[in-house]
Amino acid sequence: MTETKTHVILLSCGSFNPITKGHVHMFEKAREFLHKTGRFIVIGGIVSPVHDSYGKPGLVSSRHRLTMCQLAVQNSDWIRVDPWECYQDTWQTTCRVLEHHRDLMKRVTGCILSNVSTPSSPPVIGQPQNQNQTQNQSQNQTPAIYQNHQNLNHKPSAVKLWGKISENLGRICCVRPHMDRFTFVDENANLGTTMRYEEIELRILLLCGSDLLESFCIPGLWKDSDMEVIVGDFGIVVVPRDGVDTEKIMNHSSVLRKNKENIMVVKDVNNHPMSIVSSTKSRLALQHGDGHVVDYLSQPVIDYILQSQLYINASG
Repeated sequence: MTETKTHVILLSCGSFNPITKGHVHMFEKAREFLHKTGRFIVIGGIVSPVHDSYGKPGLVSSRHRLTMCQLAVQNSDWIRVDPWECYQDTWQTTCRVLEHHRDLMKRVTGCILSNVSTPSSPPVIGQPQNQNQTQNQSQNQTPAIYQNHQNLNHKPSAVKLWGKISENLGRICCVRPHMDRFTFVDENANLGTTMRYEEIELRILLLCGSDLLESFCIPGLWKDSDMEVIVGDFGIVVVPRDGVDTEKIMNHSSVLRKNKENIMVVKDVNNHPMSIVSSTKSRLALQHGDGHVVDYLSQPVIDYILQSQLYINASG
C-alpha cells in the first residue's frame, strides 16, 4: 500500500521591508526539499507581513509592504500574500499567526489539521449542503466555512485544492471590515463513498531562516510556551544562512533539542537563497544608488519603491 503524503502549507512571517528575491527563493527551495523527502506535498505558501506596531526602525507602512509582497509573488501559482496580521489592532506573535491560519484552514477546508507531533487520522474535506440547509444554518450564524468543489467525480489535485482554499481565503481575509460567512458541514456526516472528497492530511509549517532559529536561543526573547507550540505542534522548515551550524544552534535550546524531529533543515549547497535575502542590504543599496539592488529585489518591487519614494533618504 502506498504511503499517503502529508499536504503542507508553508507560512513565512516577517517584516518584508522590502520583500527580496531571497524570500521568494526560500519558498521554492523549501518546497523542493520537502518534495524530495517523499513525505510531503507542498500545496501552498503564505507570506504574512508583520503589523505596523512591531516597532522596527525604518519599517514602512503595511500598505506598501503588502503591495510589494504581492508584486514579488504575482507570477507564482502557489504563493500568496495574506494581510491578516497587518489588519489587526496590534502586533501578533508568530504563535498566534500560526494558530490563526490553522483555525482558518479548518473552517475553509472543513477538515481537522494535524500537528507534526500528533498526526490525526486522515480528515475528509467537508461536503457542501443544499441551498435550504445553507440558508437555515447561515441564519444561525454558523462560524465555519466549507470548501465547494464543482466536480464531485474527480478527486482534487494539490493545485486545485490550494486554488479553492485561496479562493475562499481571499473572500474572508482580504475584505475589511465585512467578512463573508459560509456554512460548514460536519466532516463525519454519512455522505456515502461516491460523495466524499479526497482524504488528506494537512499541516501548516513555519518557514524561516536560521536567524529565527538562533533567536529561539536568546533568553527571554520568546515565551517557552510559544516555542513549544511553534516547534512542537506545528514544526518549522529552516533555510540556513551560509556557514551556519544549525545543529549547534538547536543544541543550545532545550525546546529545540526536544523537538528536533519537527525541525527540517533545507540542505542545498547550490543557489543558496539566504545570500540574497537581506532586506537591510536592499535598503542600503537603494539609499546609495547601488546598481546591485537588482540582485536583491525583483524589478516590479524596485519600480514600486522608486515610484513611492520608499527607503530613499535625502543623501540617496
